[in-house]
Amino acid sequence: MKVLIINGPNINMLGIREPEIYGSQTYGQLVDLIKAKADQLNIQVEFFQSNHEGAIVDAIQGAYGHFDGIVINPAAYTHTSIALLDAVKAVGIPTVEVHISDPDTRDNFRKISYIRQACVKTIKGLGFDGYLLALEYLSDSNNQ
Repeated sequence: MKVLIINGPNINMLGIREPEIYGSQTYGQLVDLIKAKADQLNIQVEFFQSNHEGAIVDAIQGAYGHFDGIVINPAAYTHTSIALLDAVKAVGIPTVEVHISDPDTRDNFRKISYIRQACVKTIKGLGFDGYLLALEYLSDSNNQ
């Protein structure tokens, strides 16, 4: 099984950006944690992070025919991007939406997720563990 891990804007700033919300661990530590879990589950993972909406759309489209699943933290684009929603719908790859914090407990505008309707599951508010649970979910779904 091959899974693409996509992270949107400002996720590269983990450890610096609002540590009271996102914690003190870095993006590099997140990548290492996901790699270790993927190895346990015998999943190949590739990572993509961008602060640019179009680049994320390109990554989703590029996954078509190459990946069995996507784990995406669209970050701020969760609440604004119909383009990401349309891209996930277009490729038809099982996609899990992940959020480090729980957007529903934050600003009102963060309660809206456009991409959610195209995702097979949403995991929020569990910190970095949400990514690991997303991998487990995709692995279990693939083995059924």
